[in-house]
Amino acid sequence: MSDLDIVRDLAREVLTISKPNSKANGFLWDRTERLVRNVEYICRLPEVAKDKLQIDHFALIAATYFSEAGVARHPGSGGAGFEGSNSNNNNDDLLDLATLVVEESLSRATSPMSISKINKIIIESRSHLPTTLEAMILSDARNLDDMGAIGIFSEFKRHIIGGKGVSNVLQAWQRKIDYKYWQARLKESFRFESVRKIAEERLSTAEYFMNQLKVENTASDLGELSVDSSID
Repeated sequence: MSDLDIVRDLAREVLTISKPNSKANGFLWDRTERLVRNVEYICRLPEVAKDKLQIDHFALIAATYFSEAGVARHPGSGGAGFEGSNSNNNNDDLLDLATLVVEESLSRATSPMSISKINKIIIESRSHLPTTLEAMILSDARNLDDMGAIGIFSEFKRHIIGGKGVSNVLQAWQRKIDYKYWQARLKESFRFESVRKIAEERLSTAEYFMNQLKVENTASDLGELSVDSSID
């Protein structure tokens, strides 16, 4: 078993949360595995691969595995591990918890120097202007996960947990459109241009789906076929 395999197993224990008399909640672990895939592919992009020798691959992947650890341990998660989760959440408490979990979980798996670098990547990846290459990669991987179909899935989950319905999701989406939230995210959240372009494509897919969802929620397509357009 490699060192990263050990890190992966330790992270899975932290992120796969269970409540008494209920099934384990694997949302955070599922997201983390997706982030690791994003990170691995970003490392292979031409604009990143040219600096491959500068990347501490072990520290980067380990940081990615534990990047959601603060959410898993936060008391506000209620054991479900996702209610308070948001990829843009830079809450100092979550970052402090994440670094504590790394120190606690990896103290026997790697050196104090590696633990320090892993925590530095996690913290810096949450800043608006990460400077180290590893933090930039993790930041882009996380922000990309908010775009497209995956982003919609996560948005729906948040609303469902909060007891909200389709209309609430559409209202929240429209507010983001009105305030140009997505344009700002595309402009400010990505360090690598090729990742930004993928984010734009995913956002277009999300917009198409949400527009169709609005049509179906209001039954406007059905209304177009009605003889009498008024509804009692």
